[in-house]
Amino acid sequence: MSRRRRPLVPHARSGLDSLKAQVANVDNPDQAKYEIAQEMNIPLQHGYNGQLPSQAAGRIGGRLGGDMVKELVRMGMQAMKQQGNKS
Repeated sequence: MSRRRRPLVPHARSGLDSLKAQVANVDNPDQAKYEIAQEMNIPLQHGYNGQLPSQAAGRIGGRLGGDMVKELVRMGMQAMKQQGNKS
């Protein structure tokens, strides 16, 4: 069963969507999972994917989420470095 998780800050949704698109190198955040699936050779299709094992679907989401976290950490480290240079 899939759970739809909401960000703690509802207004953050658009920023997270743009980060998702940036990480997957696509224009539309809805296309991100399909791009990642294609890179991983997982046959994800638009619409029903009942034949897709949950392990494969989890690999897509894990890769996308992991890449987003790595990018957020990189951005935070860069911001901290810039603050250190201003002091």
